[in-house]
Amino acid sequence: MEILSRQNKPEYDFLKFAIDMKREILYERINKRVDIMLESGLVDEVKNILKKYNEFSTALQALGYKEVKEYIDNEITYDEMVEKIKQETRRYAKRQLTWFRKNNDYIWLDANNGTQENVNLILKELYSA
Repeated sequence: MEILSRQNKPEYDFLKFAIDMKREILYERINKRVDIMLESGLVDEVKNILKKYNEFSTALQALGYKEVKEYIDNEITYDEMVEKIKQETRRYAKRQLTWFRKNNDYIWLDANNGTQENVNLILKELYSA
């Protein structure tokens, strides 16, 4: 299906944008997001999923779930779980950025430029396309 869909020209004109930010800021945001997920009940969420399903489903392979299961099974400590989730999420973000950067179709926005400057860039790109 993908091969067939690529043979036909898209029905609409479109532009692809990606957001770039300094790695240390990105990692800081990832770490904070993991903390928020844990405060919001990630461990209980995984416990409930484990009660519902008899086996370790594919869904439990998602970022964070696997590490929480290791914690629930007493294979790692809480602090080790937190650090593993943060580390694996940072690695995933790095792989995503590598994939996006290989594709030259994206117009990169700098997160440090602020919303209005990025909106102006998007509008400029839209009207010059």
